[in-house]
Amino acid sequence: MNQILDRSLVSRHTEVSEMYDQKQQEPVLMQGFPAEPEKRVTWANWMSPPFNRWGFRNLARLRPTIDVAAGARPSSVLAHAPVELESLSFKSTCGRTVSVLDNLRASKTDGFLVLHKGRVVYENYFNGQVASDRHIMFSVTKSLIGVLGEQLIHDGVLDPGAQTQRYVPELAGSAFGDATVRQLFDMAVGVHYSEIYDDPSSESSQYGYACGFKPALPEYAQYESLYQYLPSLRKRCEHGGLFHYVTATTEVLAWVMERASGVACAEQLQGVWQQLGCERDAYFMADPWGRSVAGAGFNATLRDMGRFGLMLGNGGKVDGRQVIDKAVIEAIAKGSDPAIYGVHKDFSEWTPGASYRSQWYVFNDHSPAIMAAGIHGQYLFVDFDSEVVIVKQSSLPDAVTELDIDTVQMLRTVTAHLRG
Repeated sequence: MNQILDRSLVSRHTEVSEMYDQKQQEPVLMQGFPAEPEKRVTWANWMSPPFNRWGFRNLARLRPTIDVAAGARPSSVLAHAPVELESLSFKSTCGRTVSVLDNLRASKTDGFLVLHKGRVVYENYFNGQVASDRHIMFSVTKSLIGVLGEQLIHDGVLDPGAQTQRYVPELAGSAFGDATVRQLFDMAVGVHYSEIYDDPSSESSQYGYACGFKPALPEYAQYESLYQYLPSLRKRCEHGGLFHYVTATTEVLAWVMERASGVACAEQLQGVWQQLGCERDAYFMADPWGRSVAGAGFNATLRDMGRFGLMLGNGGKVDGRQVIDKAVIEAIAKGSDPAIYGVHKDFSEWTPGASYRSQWYVFNDHSPAIMAAGIHGQYLFVDFDSEVVIVKQSSLPDAVTELDIDTVQMLRTVTAHLRG
């Protein structure tokens, strides 16, 4: 997540208010054999509105993928204990009082799940999505990688103080070569990189071409794979003592983890996924060389993402079995220096009181909580003391909007209500 636009307060308030007033119009896409051009979702348009409303839950029909198998274990049954949440209200950034349902509709929600004490208290689907659909989670993927990486540190496989080039010599001389593994985890690498999604020449757009999110225009078709792109990035400043959100940094972290462990990230996650009682296989989008897109390419059902969150909230246990070491989760949940994070206005307005640790947004201002978030409105929120897990899958037309600030307020409003 990045790129919240710096506009006047009046224009920002007007934009958010208009988003709440918009009528929910569900596009009719991919109908016909084949679909008519105006209804056809393709590799070229799947991330653009209105085509993303179908594309975000059907990526496997458009791009190569790498499975994360659910395994042979029968899926766990999530008990239901419904609670009225839709009418809960909070103060929007535009000054209006809005309800949870208002926010879900305005933020183009596809699926919304709230778990409290291990039970489903709210579950709803929009835009034709159903429980079995696997939705792209974009940068929530980073946080899954962060958990796996912290487990490697806990197991003594990965040295957080080592320089990146120790594990991946190919990165020597790049922006990442002399950065430590810990600096990769915490987005503290001084790399020259702009996370601007609508600029075709930005580094983040180059990343998108290299990993296969979208076809590159001829003038930007420089790299065949992430393995070629990542070594090309250059250093901007000294590492450490800063927060610089860069999706490519997560890709480097995944590369380091794979070299250190000898196991691909998809396989590492599969070892966890098979113990959660998941309903479906999940999958990563694959880059053109068959590498998992670890910074933004994970896809899963709403409930299975909830099961991952339940495991974290339960100290890494599932049915009494330790899946992720408790110390790993505690290391993430302690957070880092909020002052370093807070100097970035676009982030601090979105997540006030937070810090960033191990690819997670960490709240320690009230009840301890961690949050994973992705562009176009993807969220996994875990509040430890309140035993609340929330998953939101969405298809907002823009990667980042002012409405994201409201969504975080909504998540915390729901949590406070269930906390009692």
